[in-house]
Amino acid sequence: MDADDGNPEWQRGVLSTCALAVLARGSAHGYAVAQQLQSAGVGPVKGGALYPVLNRLEQEGALTSAWQEGSGGPGRKVFTLTEAGRARLEALRRGWQPFAAAVADLLDPHGTPPPATAAAGRRAGGSTP
Repeated sequence: MDADDGNPEWQRGVLSTCALAVLARGSAHGYAVAQQLQSAGVGPVKGGALYPVLNRLEQEGALTSAWQEGSGGPGRKVFTLTEAGRARLEALRRGWQPFAAAVADLLDPHGTPPPATAAAGRRAGGSTP
């Protein structure tokens, strides 16, 4: 996906997962995480969206952080993935392909519609077997 084609709704939905994936490659400060996400094609990520996600992941135990002195500039908060964060990322990786395939099928205008559920049939006024 080209950064110019980014969809903020999609980005919000995968931002924490993508941040974990970036930090699995090594510790980084928030701006570096945002740069790596943009380079990967996720789109430009604003600090107002990213930093609350990083802070929430830290509160949940998936990340730790430490202040690093800046060379000639202000210090930066550097985030590191914890073992709990690695386990969380691995679980997300296992579930990603089935989820992405299901979404792709739903978005495919030529795809086969999913089977109707009994509840959907009742809501639509149909009968259920």
